[in-house]
Amino acid sequence: MNSLDPRVLRLPKVGEPGIIQPKVPLDQFGSFEVFVQPKEGKPFQHEGIVHSPNIELAYVLAKETFTRRFTCTSLYVVETRNVFVSILTDGNKNAYDFITVVPPSGEKEGYEVYHLQKRGKQHVHVGGVKAGGPEEAMSMAKLAFHTDGIYNVWTIRQSDIRFTKPEELDLWMTLPEKRFRDAADYKGGDKLKNFLEKQKAVS
Repeated sequence: MNSLDPRVLRLPKVGEPGIIQPKVPLDQFGSFEVFVQPKEGKPFQHEGIVHSPNIELAYVLAKETFTRRFTCTSLYVVETRNVFVSILTDGNKNAYDFITVVPPSGEKEGYEVYHLQKRGKQHVHVGGVKAGGPEEAMSMAKLAFHTDGIYNVWTIRQSDIRFTKPEELDLWMTLPEKRFRDAADYKGGDKLKNFLEKQKAVS
């Protein structure tokens, strides 16, 4: 019996020689990393991922997914395969101790550098370097930002990033009356206290 589920129909048939077909274009969306700046002057931090057929739609999905319920001043997205990572360490081992310093080479490009300073937390932006490639970017990051307690290092080529453009900054302007979206605005504790005091007065 044939399935009517499109998720099943698009899968290649396995076990029957000669009929395995390659996946069709856009059968599986790419993954994109999302970085958010929560407040003006604060560093960008990694917030999560979205799946999208292209980087522009990834930007829109990131905006809708990660910035609808809290204040945000900017974000950017980059395809996951364009994020270069060091080894992930634990205990008192520093990721920078495993990065080799290499001699400068090639035409320089800008790279953004991120640190993971606590397991279970997000990577946070620490600055930028100029390098001739990902390996050199890691090397330059070690020279510029080496510090204790770094479990993982990311470097990202600036040209691979879909930044927020200046004319898009008003996307994060929120109206005061939308504070109802925040749980804290309901002041549930105060309301409960007032209710209990009224009940005590009645009895």
